Amino acid sequence: MKIQQLISKLKVKQLIGSTETKVTGICSDSRKATDGSLFIAVTGTAVDGHEFISSTIEKGAKAIVCQLFPEELSDGVTYIQVENSSEALGCIAATWYGFPSEKLTLVGVTGTNGKTTIATLLYNMFRAMGHYAGLVSTVCNIINDTEFPATHTTPDPISLNHLLAQMVEEGCEYAFMEVSSHAVDQHRIAGLKFAGGIFTNLTRDHLDYHKTVDAYLKAKKGFFDQLPKEAFALTNGDDKTGPVMLQNTKAKKYSYSLRTLADYKGRILENHFEGMTLEVNQREVVVHFVGKFNASNLLAVVGATHLLGKSMDEILLILSTLKPVSGRFETLRSLSGYTAIVDYAHTPDALNNVLNAIHQVLEGQGRVITVVGAGGNRDKGKRPIMAKEAVNGSDKVVLTSDNPRFEEPDDIINDMVAGLDILDKKKVLTITDRKQAIRTACMLAQPGDVILIAGKGHENYQDIKGVKYHFDDREIVREIFEELNGLS
Repeated sequence: MKIQQLISKLKVKQLIGSTETKVTGICSDSRKATDGSLFIAVTGTAVDGHEFISSTIEKGAKAIVCQLFPEELSDGVTYIQVENSSEALGCIAATWYGFPSEKLTLVGVTGTNGKTTIATLLYNMFRAMGHYAGLVSTVCNIINDTEFPATHTTPDPISLNHLLAQMVEEGCEYAFMEVSSHAVDQHRIAGLKFAGGIFTNLTRDHLDYHKTVDAYLKAKKGFFDQLPKEAFALTNGDDKTGPVMLQNTKAKKYSYSLRTLADYKGRILENHFEGMTLEVNQREVVVHFVGKFNASNLLAVVGATHLLGKSMDEILLILSTLKPVSGRFETLRSLSGYTAIVDYAHTPDALNNVLNAIHQVLEGQGRVITVVGAGGNRDKGKRPIMAKEAVNGSDKVVLTSDNPRFEEPDDIINDMVAGLDILDKKKVLTITDRKQAIRTACMLAQPGDVILIAGKGHENYQDIKGVKYHFDDREIVREIFEELNGLS
């Protein structure tokens, strides 16, 4: 493709060299530069791509997109200066792959919690309706029924557009994707055309990156600010920041709620560990999900599907058949009469939601034992809050290791304990080894009790000192159940 075609959507500040040169590939990672490629120099959080311009030229790069020209310019290389190279990367990637998002009905889901569940259920809904569809999520990426591993909630622009182009090639009509705050802030979704956007909620998370809740909110809001007028913007009416998301959007505005008047209004009629009876716009449906947070997620799924033109009859029929996403309120029952629930809850709000859902079902008939930790090299401020939420919603808490990454697990646990008072600490055990922590919780459980194992959900590894060791909470629970008393 000629340089002129690739940069046609960019706001070019200055250009040196020929735009008639053909390039053989695009990259933002200097290690992937090859003879004839176009390199986009992006200023990242840890590395500045401008430092590698000369090395990409040595490898044969014929064009450079950057925010600042290097001091020395090479003959035969075209230099394109732009205001924001991250944004340019998204536009170039979309152009290179033939604007795949414009050939799909693409819906993005953003918010602190619920993104994976909503995006995955939308994918499952449309597959069940007979459509070819794709999914971009934290757990995995799927094209029709073929799964691909996911490394980020939202991939980099080149990988993302390549994935969307594969979906188009495989005949997909719809694509559903999680849109992280990092992705919006880093312009990973630049150049994409969305048919709709969904907002779940906003609570404390990723402050190691965004620094303030306001900056985090603005990143989420930025997604809706970019939606075109023909798209829909569906927001959670029960979240105080829900209306804020829609303040400046050009898209058509809709809402869903369990508490207030909304376009998609829901109410829980009955709740148990196998599921609940839900009323949606005055119609009843029995679903395989538990708790208010899941009822809210399901309303978002119903709303988005309806806004994409499907009938409520068909939507509710399929909704009754859908199953929870892997590692989200995943229930395992012991032959001894107690229940273990594995959930990805890794923020204070998510933990609170899951504990509330458990209590809604128990109605005081059984104790709650929570096993929880916090991730290393992430927002330290949420650690004491996580511990406090766990203690407030549990009869017993076992604080343990999560993904310590490059921190010492005991230091993370100590940060969590710092949020507890003397009375709180009487409820708490600290066991660094996660397997032993889960085993202890199982040994403490009595018939009718519920063990919540929070924080990792679908993850099948522990990240320790840069190495991912195999570790799956669900496997560990099954192993301990078999060892102690059998699995029902």
